[in-house]
Amino acid sequence: MPYPKNLKTAKEVEAIVRENGAVPATVAILDGVPCIGLSTGELERLATLGTKAQKTARRDIAHVVANRGNGATTVSATMFFASMVGIHVFVTGGIGGVHRHGEQTMDISSDLTELGRTPVAVISAGVKSILDIPRTLEYLETQGVCVAAYKTNEFPAFFTERSGCKVHCRVDTPDDCARLIDANLKLKLGSGILIAVPIPKEHSASGGLIESSIQIALREARDKNITGNAETPFLLAKVNELTGGASLASNIALVKNNALVGAKIAVALAQLKEHSNRGDAE
Repeated sequence: MPYPKNLKTAKEVEAIVRENGAVPATVAILDGVPCIGLSTGELERLATLGTKAQKTARRDIAHVVANRGNGATTVSATMFFASMVGIHVFVTGGIGGVHRHGEQTMDISSDLTELGRTPVAVISAGVKSILDIPRTLEYLETQGVCVAAYKTNEFPAFFTERSGCKVHCRVDTPDDCARLIDANLKLKLGSGILIAVPIPKEHSASGGLIESSIQIALREARDKNITGNAETPFLLAKVNELTGGASLASNIALVKNNALVGAKIAVALAQLKEHSNRGDAE
């Protein structure tokens, strides 16, 4: 997201979290220091750095810290830091997954393995539709990750409400989500939970337009030999260009919606724990 739109969106997302009773803690690495919760100045600095901040997945954390660098954390790195400080609910736009033709390239996001080993609930609009959604869900099953869909039986596809893939776990309220997260923690399963929230209907982009744009972007990425962690930013930027900015507007809308739902889940989880602790004390 370009500056200053990234800063404006980040501030609005944090405000939504606060308005719904939770405390936002944006995660990043600044000057080699992992930060869980950014001041207004730090948020502005991260936004102005933009792509100069290194895209930081779990594998990159030690390198960025050792070199006193600046890192924009992916889902895997953010989950790792959240778990370290006892944060159980994390909101993002969409997670990474198995890339298309991943059966040949083995290009699989570390977000998926992180979900398999870190007990944090990730609230997202599903998997970015530039990826292979069925294979991503198969991989999550292999990792032992509970995938739940919010108020639907179908896994959402980031820009659109439906992917054609059914889920085995449906949650309809923040309380449902809180009970699921609480059970996962009490059982010490050690894995995360993916709670997929469909993009609001009024912001759902035309599936056909997005899909045709994705196919063009994928071909261009292959022609230019763009692979690895550079591929997703390239594809998203290209799809935004091809849809005349419609995909970026949808992206911002779904992040805000995820923040709204995630904040309500965090509050419900806190209330559930408080009630449980009170019961234990009695």
